[in-house]
Amino acid sequence: MSENDVDKIDAVDFDHNENSVFLNQAAALKAEKPSLWVWVGLGGLLLLALLVIFVLPSIVSEYELPLERRIDLAEVSVASTAQESVSAISPFEEAQRSLQRKDAQDVLAELLAIQGELDMLEVSRWGQERYDSALQQASIGDEYYRSQDFILARESYEAGRDGLRDLLNSTATVFAQTIIEAEQALATLDSNEALDKFSLALLLEPENQAAQIGVQRAQTLDEVSALLKSAEESLEDAELQKALANYNQVLSLDSYNEEAAEKVAEVSQLITDNEFAQIMSSGYALLQNGEPEQAIAAFQRALRLGIKQEQAQAAIVQTENEIANAKINRLRELITAAEQNEAWQEAVDHYDNVLAVDSNLLFAINGRDYADKRARLDRLLEQANANPERFSEDAVFEQTLDVYYTGRAIEPPGPRLLAQLDKLELFLENSQVPIDIQFRSDNLTDVTLLRIENLGMFEQTSLSLKPGRYVAVGKRSGYREVREEFTVGFGLTPESVIVQCDERIVSASRR
Repeated sequence: MSENDVDKIDAVDFDHNENSVFLNQAAALKAEKPSLWVWVGLGGLLLLALLVIFVLPSIVSEYELPLERRIDLAEVSVASTAQESVSAISPFEEAQRSLQRKDAQDVLAELLAIQGELDMLEVSRWGQERYDSALQQASIGDEYYRSQDFILARESYEAGRDGLRDLLNSTATVFAQTIIEAEQALATLDSNEALDKFSLALLLEPENQAAQIGVQRAQTLDEVSALLKSAEESLEDAELQKALANYNQVLSLDSYNEEAAEKVAEVSQLITDNEFAQIMSSGYALLQNGEPEQAIAAFQRALRLGIKQEQAQAAIVQTENEIANAKINRLRELITAAEQNEAWQEAVDHYDNVLAVDSNLLFAINGRDYADKRARLDRLLEQANANPERFSEDAVFEQTLDVYYTGRAIEPPGPRLLAQLDKLELFLENSQVPIDIQFRSDNLTDVTLLRIENLGMFEQTSLSLKPGRYVAVGKRSGYREVREEFTVGFGLTPESVIVQCDERIVSASRR
């Protein structure tokens, strides 16, 4: 109620008192002696009374106090009667009353503002009892306001305002409890209750992310529940792929569903475990069927799945070892055959292949060393027997003799080695027995036996030479130089060696 409204009601009270005085005066005049003016006065008073009775209520009906019914004319009359017994109010008292009335109205304005906020928050859904209690307290203030006891009216309004304010300040607590109840409803798959609670929480805190997410989850809860049930049935029937698809669909509808997230990981692990077991089984079957390379390929596929890698790696190592052992065994057979045949270089090559498989195998390390030495000895013996004419050179003879003794020290020697040594022995023995060689010339050619001596000019001479290859060179002034190569011994000894220069050199200046 505004201050102007209260002033109008006070004016009406004043007019009513004045009418009462006029009625009393008229009664006194009538008692003394009626006159024309008396009757005129009475008529005026009657008209005034009619105005008070019929016109004044329609004016007052335009005004009402907050939270209360309108003031009717009877109440105004009661208030006016009460004022008649009180002495006239002084201007100071009227000013104080106006201030008190304004204070009450200010408190009432605060109350109404808080009431508006609570109505927007749909307080009836979460605080109706406290809300009604606060408004009931405020309505008591209306009674005091009508009786113009503005101090008590303000106190009642303050009590109602404080009650509504406390209720408004409790929204954080209400929100927290509402979220808890919403989560419980979500857990029990009560979609209606969950949606109602999350919607209320969102109304209380529109920017709250948990409430926003909760509303979305509640809206899809029925569909999510059906998918979860279907997924469980698929799991019971061992239909893992179908169950996984259902759980993934749940997450597409509700990405915050912890059960679905856990089940996706669990079912995915089961699928991977099954795949791993199948691949490993196929790998062992291939290994048993004598297909180790294909088995390793299968074990490597299992390894790439990222689970039980130690098991897969062990299978790979086992298979590789079996392959290596099989290969080594085959190579050992070849080595044995090569050594028995005294094909030492071939044995060396096979040992190298074994060491390529496993470089730490002692039999291969030691075996290769021995085979390599025998291979070098074999080459030296072959070279010596292929070129016995070189034994005439003392250095070559000594080297070859060392090779020969080395071969003789080997126990037990093989047939090939014995044959090589026996052959070499004959060459060595014969290489030291000189043979007389006849030389013929024209007594004009200067003959030199390279690396032996100069024979000079002769027609015929002889010289004892060890078996070997020799070169005789003849020189004569004006004639082309000649070279005669011959071999002594080894069944190649010539009857005689002829060295003479017969081809004359023609000068370029002569015609």
